[in-house]
Amino acid sequence: MVVSTVTPWRDRPWPKAWDRCDRVSAARDTKDNVTTESLADGILTRDQLAIARAITLVENGSLEGPLLIRGLFGQSGRAQIIGVTGAPGVGKSTLVDCMTTEWRRRERTVGILAIDPTSPFSGGAVLGDRIRMQSHSGDSGVYVRSMASRGHLGGLAQATNDATVILDAAGFDVVIVETVGVGQGEVDIVRTADVSIVVMVPGTGDDVQAIKAGIMEIADIFVMNKADRDGAERAVSEIEAALMLQTLGADEWRPPVLKIEAARGIGVNALLDTVETFVERHEQDRDRLRARAEVCLRETLSRQYLARLERHDDTRAALENAVERIASRDIDPYTAAAEIMEHG
Repeated sequence: MVVSTVTPWRDRPWPKAWDRCDRVSAARDTKDNVTTESLADGILTRDQLAIARAITLVENGSLEGPLLIRGLFGQSGRAQIIGVTGAPGVGKSTLVDCMTTEWRRRERTVGILAIDPTSPFSGGAVLGDRIRMQSHSGDSGVYVRSMASRGHLGGLAQATNDATVILDAAGFDVVIVETVGVGQGEVDIVRTADVSIVVMVPGTGDDVQAIKAGIMEIADIFVMNKADRDGAERAVSEIEAALMLQTLGADEWRPPVLKIEAARGIGVNALLDTVETFVERHEQDRDRLRARAEVCLRETLSRQYLARLERHDDTRAALENAVERIASRDIDPYTAAAEIMEHG
């Protein structure tokens, strides 16, 4: 990717939209009085404690998060962002573990963001991917972080983009985003990753379900994991037949279907080679980069606008009143939203 030359982080002006109170609050982490500047310095030297604190800031939606990302964004853009998605139980975590091992053999550093589902009742999450990747726990060239999806459509936490910026700025060569695997909503991975890998297994109907769910459109690479199982060849043939129905130009990428046995490490080398080939071909794809940037900007604007509304007592009261009126069918959501925007 092309990395732009930017003004050093210490020399940048504060955003005009932030008042003095916000600046004071955003300038420090209340725990141990750690400043965002010192966190940024720690991240740039790949200090794992600083990385952990920074991801916690953006995950919790604190005021320090945006300031931190603003300071780090110009130092990002070098890492390969790899999205790994697929239905639960297809072996995504095992595959990510094997990919990480192979990338380390190639002397590449790896950051891993594993998005776990959040309970709609308790709000909690298992966050168990660190348990599955204990083999890398003593490796300073690998950082593993589990994050809760917090009910976000597509299984991707809203803070995932910011977390990838943090790991990218920390100098990790590869950042893997492993999603929770919830079906059609996995299109969100396209908004984050340079290359999207869809993992499937034979014998469970996943191949047919993928076609129905629209997964065919989001995959840059298909992985048929557990390829030693019966039905693997048939499943691969069905996916390839479905791909043949797509109309592609002579220079357009046709997603390959790779057979892999992640539990035994078979086929992982070929997968990494394919990832490298795809990234090299699309590194300067301005349309793809612009589309991702536009989605990121729109989502950020939406979140910040709502956050601004909720910061003021009068608009917060208006929001609560609108909810009550919608629930009692006194007003429709469109009219309520228009009224709040007009007076917000």
